[in-house]
Amino acid sequence: MGQSASNPILEVNSLYKKFPVYGPFGKLFGAKAHVNAVTDVSFQLYEGETYGLVGESGSGKSTTGRTTLGLTPASAGQVLYQNRDLSAMSGAEMRKFRKDVQLVFQDPFSSLNPRQRIGDALEEPLIIHRMGDKAERQEKVFGILKTVGLQPEHYFRYPHEFSGGQRQRVGLARALIMNPKVIICDEPVSALDVSIQSQILNMLKQLQQELKLTLLFITHDISVVRYISDRIGIMYLGKIVEEALTDALFQEPMHPYTKALFSAVPDFTRSKLKERIVLRGEIPSPLSPPSGCVFHTRCPFATEVCKKETPVLREVREHHKVACHLV
Repeated sequence: MGQSASNPILEVNSLYKKFPVYGPFGKLFGAKAHVNAVTDVSFQLYEGETYGLVGESGSGKSTTGRTTLGLTPASAGQVLYQNRDLSAMSGAEMRKFRKDVQLVFQDPFSSLNPRQRIGDALEEPLIIHRMGDKAERQEKVFGILKTVGLQPEHYFRYPHEFSGGQRQRVGLARALIMNPKVIICDEPVSALDVSIQSQILNMLKQLQQELKLTLLFITHDISVVRYISDRIGIMYLGKIVEEALTDALFQEPMHPYTKALFSAVPDFTRSKLKERIVLRGEIPSPLSPPSGCVFHTRCPFATEVCKKETPVLREVREHHKVACHLV
């Protein structure tokens, strides 16, 4: 991984994202409440590494990815790309950012025009950014199809003619066509069979080495993130509660939520079954998150201080951060 570099290629500082909730009359009388999707999230992405962002549904991980990319405006906080604040970028700088940072969607079929051939869909960003003439663009598209394991004849096919795995390869090709430096992968293999998942993940790792890519990998799958990530951030109810190098995190998870998550993953390599930590209750609503530590309502070790004071994500060991009063 690239943490030896002095400056991160992408940095997120105290990111907040709130979505308004309107009443029966819509926006007429303003928002009745706000959903706190992302709350005070900070992390750094170093060149050449894969940072895994893990959490269950509703934890805010996908919103974090989209806000980092600028697809969703942040309510507060700062996103820096190569030390430049996204909100202060000029038009030319933003166009460069759009080329350098690409997104791979969870469902590539919904992001493709069903009436447009795959070759035309891949050529479109090259036309928008005025890259090459018709012949050069076609040559680049054929080359990128080969890179992701597709055949030249796939250029002329429509999205419905592809399998799920092939569509995800098309999604990856569309991200790679602009020669990006950073790719944000939002649950890219969650809808695929396990055998196809491994093919896509192996291809991603290979392309990362060949093209010197930096990845932000968003998923709910613990085994997938363990395989592909150099560092992992664990999200719960819009906050990062633990962050560490992958091996260190799996050897010794410190936050009670991380321990519960890992205990739910079957491990068939051990002679004895590991102890399963069952969390009580349901995830609180992001409309009215609990005071203090957001996890205290389900934590088996919660104390009075957990209910009153919000824990700060702090470094307890080298490269290992935890937001917990008990650690």
